[in-house]
Amino acid sequence: MSLGDHSTDVAIIGAGPAGLTAAYLLSKSGYKVTVIEKDDHYVGGISRTVEHNGFRFDIGGHRFFSKSKEVVDLWNEILPDDFIQRPRMSRIYYEGKFYSYPLRAFEALWNLGIVRSTLCMVSFAKAKAFPNKRVKSFEDWTVNQFGQKLYSIFFKTYTEKVWGMPCDEMSADWAAQRIKGLSLWGAVVDGLKRSLGLNKKPNDGQEVKTLLETFRYPRQGPGMMWDAARDKMVATGKGEVLMGHALKQLASDGEGGWRMTATGEGGEVTIRARHAISSAPMRELAARLHPLPATSLNAKELRYRDFLTVALKIKADDLFPDNWIYIHDSKVKVGRIQNFRSWSPEMVPDESVACVGLEYFCFEGDGLWSSSDADLIDLATRELAQLGLVSAEQVIGGAVVRQEKAYPVYDEDYAHHVAAMRGELEERFPTLHLVGRNGMHRYNNQDHAMMTAMLTVENILAGSRVYDTWCVNEDAEYHEAGDEGEQAKLPETRREPSEDQAAALASVREVPERIAPAKRRDAA
Repeated sequence: MSLGDHSTDVAIIGAGPAGLTAAYLLSKSGYKVTVIEKDDHYVGGISRTVEHNGFRFDIGGHRFFSKSKEVVDLWNEILPDDFIQRPRMSRIYYEGKFYSYPLRAFEALWNLGIVRSTLCMVSFAKAKAFPNKRVKSFEDWTVNQFGQKLYSIFFKTYTEKVWGMPCDEMSADWAAQRIKGLSLWGAVVDGLKRSLGLNKKPNDGQEVKTLLETFRYPRQGPGMMWDAARDKMVATGKGEVLMGHALKQLASDGEGGWRMTATGEGGEVTIRARHAISSAPMRELAARLHPLPATSLNAKELRYRDFLTVALKIKADDLFPDNWIYIHDSKVKVGRIQNFRSWSPEMVPDESVACVGLEYFCFEGDGLWSSSDADLIDLATRELAQLGLVSAEQVIGGAVVRQEKAYPVYDEDYAHHVAAMRGELEERFPTLHLVGRNGMHRYNNQDHAMMTAMLTVENILAGSRVYDTWCVNEDAEYHEAGDEGEQAKLPETRREPSEDQAAALASVREVPERIAPAKRRDAA
């Protein structure tokens, strides 16, 4: 496409699941759509599939499951013939042994051995006899439930790797939501009964242990879905995607529309549109809006957690059958390891080569993030050998994929900042729509991001905000108890989402909220 000014009905920032869902549906409805995407090669955002010499890498692992029939139907419409059914398996890896996930208490005690299990039970008994009566943090709650020893083995290390903050600064309420169905005392009683032949039930102290046993997955990774969405949107003759174009400015034209300027390798392009849809991080959008929002300082305070994947090719059989394993070992920096062939055999073209992705959670600009690809591949190779999963000599190649702003951070002030910016933008700019994970600063699943876009399309078609795209099930995400930081009431939805739409909107995941410093002092 030639550079310069051109007009469209809807300008969309970001070609991830939310942006492309909106673009596809709008183009089907006859609207002219222009999408800008700063990546010069891949669409899909965090749901893209990166290819390196025929090997394909999923960024974090994306199961295609939704309680919403409307979302599932859209997946099937976009990608009708390329889904495969895959077995679901994930475990914890600690000191050379695998542990079921969710954790099975009796199995865990058995694997730890007599001496360590005894220490765990002593620690557990102490916690029950002398519990912390002023529970504030994730650490307080977990130690009270399982004892200091089991907490340090199975909860502390991985949690801190992922979120980049100490467990004693994370909320206790979040711990209670996340760790369900595990009874250590029930496991002990059950184990004694079984040893005496008194219990024939295959119980392990965990009554609730139902996770999806299988899931659907595009045979060549999730990027396959979003490549298809882009192609179908372009095929309507109503849509275009400008790759390698980053947002420079989004300016109100003073008449209810927008003038969007994007920069690419070939220069600048200006897009005039009646509506603008943004899946860009709220912090970045606020800095590029004109006129500058009064809440830009609120947006500036929003924070993000980043991560990178080091994909290693190994001359060996698959290291484990799992889709992924969690690494609960403080001696290594890696937090999780993906097994790409277990997601789909087509992700790994050579049957004699295993391909795994070591995931490192970090902040953009820190030591890990800033390391060279060669140094990161060397680190991942050493850590894989240190874990005893493979020898360094078996590693025959590697690649690094960086993912910025993977997880919106839920600190003590984030909800206030998001509500302030949302309120101002909805009042001042009714034709500007925020969608998706980073666009709304919500740690949500793929189907939730899609539903925010689907409802936004309904609003554009109707010419007004008939749906509240922010109506996420409050029980599905973490909120600090009490009255502190209560949000001002925002405009109510004019039309309640259907049961099916609500099912997708409720898929937002729990995220730890940092305890305010004053609360931590009170607990001391």
